[in-house]
Amino acid sequence: MSRGWAQNPYLPYLWLKKGASAWVLLPAAISLALFAWLLTLHPTAAGRVYAAYGGVYVTIAIVWLWGVDGIQPHRWDLAGVVLMLAGMAVIMFAPR
Repeated sequence: MSRGWAQNPYLPYLWLKKGASAWVLLPAAISLALFAWLLTLHPTAAGRVYAAYGGVYVTIAIVWLWGVDGIQPHRWDLAGVVLMLAGMAVIMFAPR
């Protein structure tokens, strides 16, 4: 079943691969700029916050793959999630 472009959050993908109007790049650019600006407001070093975000993002992507796309993760997917979360924990919780 085909989804309409408005239901798909991957705006640059829609423009590049699905023929959507270039106007879909405007909300993508605004949300990216907003995200980068919000990172600078955090009292901790922005790189560490971004590392934590990355670990959570990869984990949620694999959960999405399983729960929404209906594709069971491979053991290597799960190993990658464990490595990402371990790396995130080292970066975020290391004594300073």
